[in-house]
Amino acid sequence: MDESSAQDAAAAAAAAFDFKLYRYTPSLPAAIVSVAVFAVLTALHTWRIFRARSFYFTAFTVGGLFQTIGYCGRIWSHFDTLSIGGFVIQAILILVAPALYAASIYMILGRLIRTVKAEHLSLIPVDWVTRIFVTGDVVAFTLQAGGGGVQAAGTLDLYEAGEKIIIAGLFVQIVVFGFFVVTSLLFHIRLSRTPTATALEGGTPWRRYLYVLYATSAIILIRSVFRVVEYLQGNKGYLISHEIFLYIFDTLLMAIVMAIFLVWYVQELEPKKRAQSMDGRETSGSSDYVLDERRKSVPLNV
Repeated sequence: MDESSAQDAAAAAAAAFDFKLYRYTPSLPAAIVSVAVFAVLTALHTWRIFRARSFYFTAFTVGGLFQTIGYCGRIWSHFDTLSIGGFVIQAILILVAPALYAASIYMILGRLIRTVKAEHLSLIPVDWVTRIFVTGDVVAFTLQAGGGGVQAAGTLDLYEAGEKIIIAGLFVQIVVFGFFVVTSLLFHIRLSRTPTATALEGGTPWRRYLYVLYATSAIILIRSVFRVVEYLQGNKGYLISHEIFLYIFDTLLMAIVMAIFLVWYVQELEPKKRAQSMDGRETSGSSDYVLDERRKSVPLNV
């Protein structure tokens, strides 16, 4: 083989293994704004959790913390685009944070079903609603985090293997979310047709909460589809090569999810929240029981 042929072969090999952590320099202003936004949203959610004692929403707040630290990683990467540390921090934490949002979203449905005393209207036995969806979410989270860890090993082969694992995790997340939306819709339809006494009382804005679940689920699904397409295109793909898409289809959408739950909080679904009786006294019984007792106390006109 002559020298020119050897050079051509070397150039072809280099092109085949054209891998870069970033194909741009991460924007410093965008990363700083993202850190500030997610830090504020996370702090507000943390305050709300302790104020309302809604600790089942802790995973959601941890997701916000992951976002904050992840965008700190992008600040690091702005100053050193070749740093494995900054790249891994932002790649993994920003990737898996929505799975933590999803865990809290799944818990809301089970609590809502119990709150309106409509267990018989659920497609899935209510005791299994949270278990099934959170288990699926844990699988998705583990695959995505594990894939990110494999990518961090530092070789091209492992990076590509990690991509495949992450894509599998994203597909699991999409399937689980899709089934969750179907389950929520069927429950919504059934409860609208045959509302329980508790639902009719109007103490719990169950329709509003379901609309919140639909909106946030749709937003996370859009983000997950974006991530699947991004990873399917590979390291040289158009989406991953242009930073703007990350901020439109991930950063912005996840900030909206956090803002929605900050405005429309779900503390009325807390199991320890007690119904108020007519004279202002608290009762630990269900609102259906309170309603029945009031009916019994009304004298009959004979």
